[in-house]
Amino acid sequence: MTPRQRDIVLVPVPFSDLTSIRRRPVLVLSNDGHNRRADDVVVAAITSQLTRGGYSVRITAADLEEGVLRRDSLVRADKIYTLHQSMIAKRFGRLKQNAFCRVLAQIDALWGK
Repeated sequence: MTPRQRDIVLVPVPFSDLTSIRRRPVLVLSNDGHNRRADDVVVAAITSQLTRGGYSVRITAADLEEGVLRRDSLVRADKIYTLHQSMIAKRFGRLKQNAFCRVLAQIDALWGK
């Protein structure tokens, strides 16, 4: 499965002590052309811990054009990483364009644009 920009997917994330792994949601940031050509994909972490401040964007079920979001969550514009596409366990949603633009605006703010 080639992920598309704005997809919300599950990936295995190790605990900081490396004793276990849990599946966590991430938002695909990299564009579709890159995702088709490259083995890696650029993503932003998503958390249901709403106490986080800073460079985060709150998303709700209303922000999805496909799929289900069980809990209001934050997309962490300050927690971006690259991972191999084979690590994607499953796709479960797709963010609407306007919500994705809010995430990009937070990334720009983080980088001082």
